[in-house]
Amino acid sequence: MIKVVAPMAGITDADFLNKVIPYGFDVATLGGYSLDAPTIDASKKIIERGRDEFDFPLDEIFTHIQNEVKLIKSVHSDVKVSANVRATTTQPLIEAGNIEGLDIVEINCHCRQKEILDVGCGQEMLRRKDLADFISQVVDSVKSEVSVKIRANVEGTDAVQLAGLIEDAGADYLHIDAMKKGVFEADWELLSEICNNVNIKVIGNNSVNNDENLKKMIDTGVDGFSIARGVISGKLNFDISNF
Repeated sequence: MIKVVAPMAGITDADFLNKVIPYGFDVATLGGYSLDAPTIDASKKIIERGRDEFDFPLDEIFTHIQNEVKLIKSVHSDVKVSANVRATTTQPLIEAGNIEGLDIVEINCHCRQKEILDVGCGQEMLRRKDLADFISQVVDSVKSEVSVKIRANVEGTDAVQLAGLIEDAGADYLHIDAMKKGVFEADWELLSEICNNVNIKVIGNNSVNNDENLKKMIDTGVDGFSIARGVISGKLNFDISNF
């Protein structure tokens, strides 16, 4: 079972991850990071309205990620390090996926902040007609593994079909935030359906905040789970070591 610390904008840097990894995580995810001019400008607008967000200029962002990877590996050499990143074209994602020491580059098809959607990134990526080609270009051009993080139940999209597309594009992981509008738990049924229809490694995200929901997540058939809000305090109040 793969245990992942999921990205939270403006929070999951190396210092934070080094504190929470000892609770039993196998993968630590940095980010999410904006990697090109349109997404960096969008991040600045998000910050201006008071939301936490990472803010690095183009001439610093890749060096920053490399340094963060080194900081984690220097303390937790046995943990895989992932970076959740977004860009309007593949080139910056490819550059990130070739950062020395980075184990997984995660394509952000998940963020729902309006400023990110307005430049065609985040969950708006799920509507791209060339999404499969976009992912394949990254897969074929990086040394790292590739994860794609998506949000479930986005209007006008089919998460099961998207899971198959992402698998066919060659990604190593499907990381899915199984949120469902108006419901305060993950969409367990959808996760089960996806796991029954693909062979790609599925990492389930959402609602893993107690022992009961962790069991529900594992019962869907996922290959792993990720936790974000559950560790936002820098602590984890339930035990994941037996999974």
